[in-house]
Amino acid sequence: MTNVVVIGSQWGDEGKGKIVDWLSERADIVVRFQGGHNAGHTLVIDGTSYKLSLLPSGVVRPGKMAVIGNGVVVDPHALIAEIDKLEKQGVKISPENLRIADNATLILSLHRELDGIREDAASNSNSGVKIGTTRRGIGPAYEDKVGRRAIRVMDLADLDTLPGKVERLLTHHNALRRGLGESEITHDAIMQELTSVADRVLPFRETIWLMLDKERRRGARILFEGAQGSLLDIDHGTYPFVTSSNTVAGQAAAGSGMGPGSLGYILGITKAYTTRVGEGPFPTELNDEIGQFLGEKGHEFGTVTGRKRRCGWFDAALVRQSVATNGITGIALTKLDVLDGLDELKICVGYTLDGKEIDHLPASQGQQARVEPVYITLEGWKESTVGARSWADLPAQAIKYVRQVEELIGAPVALLSTSPERDDTILVTDPFED
Repeated sequence: MTNVVVIGSQWGDEGKGKIVDWLSERADIVVRFQGGHNAGHTLVIDGTSYKLSLLPSGVVRPGKMAVIGNGVVVDPHALIAEIDKLEKQGVKISPENLRIADNATLILSLHRELDGIREDAASNSNSGVKIGTTRRGIGPAYEDKVGRRAIRVMDLADLDTLPGKVERLLTHHNALRRGLGESEITHDAIMQELTSVADRVLPFRETIWLMLDKERRRGARILFEGAQGSLLDIDHGTYPFVTSSNTVAGQAAAGSGMGPGSLGYILGITKAYTTRVGEGPFPTELNDEIGQFLGEKGHEFGTVTGRKRRCGWFDAALVRQSVATNGITGIALTKLDVLDGLDELKICVGYTLDGKEIDHLPASQGQQARVEPVYITLEGWKESTVGARSWADLPAQAIKYVRQVEELIGAPVALLSTSPERDDTILVTDPFED
């Protein structure tokens, strides 16, 4: 048996929810290791839909332990609201099935406000760069973490030292707000905000690195659940149009406190075409009837924001890059059924930049905006792949498409998803048993 890390290999929205749910049934512990409540997915279990954004997928399954690691930034109000919503759906949540790292950073109202203020300023300025954030305070909270002025979960239990930490935080934020023409925030307002949630959050706090080490030693199966996608990684993504955390597989170790040697199978969730939400480069984007077809058939709207996703052909060059930066063992190819009915399919195998062929997306923002995709064309299929549960159920051309993807990205398909239903999955390799 091995521990499994699940990450998105594109710009997020690859269908991680279904795959993580499918794997969480086989796991003992499910760990979120980065991001915040800016990413979400929908789980459908026994006909009931559960929309999660901060809580790990394992929380909806009896007998599983869900863990929010130190690499996550936690909005306590969003956490409480999500817990309350799930409990109304009949999911019991207590310290018996949910633990939160005591050294996880908290997102406060001032972070959410600053996020919105900056995004509005960028939208109204020719010099500003609009990132397309979810305005949930994720970036500003990570900034405070790196700036060593963050309020962490453990601080809610120490009311003697909390006022001094709030003062340090406000020294920075009120200076920013003055410069942006905004009113200052009072010390009492932040103290009230923190003390109002302490009793609801503190029962879940835990020394996560220690707990996970004990569980690993006793042979527990641990599933690490990433949010967003590798191409939104703060270092390896399409900067600056990225999220504020590391989304690659290596963060599973840093964001949970487990050593890299404890990570096993790296599963890259990969959509059979490409989508992204918000601003930023997208070499294979289709602003035509095919792009509209993919968006409508694939129901491409964000779980958290409801924003329409941009759609385009599969970009093998980008996924090949993700395979390298994550050390992906195998991929779970999702939404193959969305391609049913197209006469031909294109796959991007590289780019041209200023007339020169290149095999990867460059790191430069300017160069990313200038690249042109180089395509190969494959014959499509008219038969339906919806609900296929074996290779024999797939049209020959669909199998050819999958094999071409494997060859171009340099990683095998471990699972193949053919509908949103969890059982409509072709299992090639069980990551926990690999």
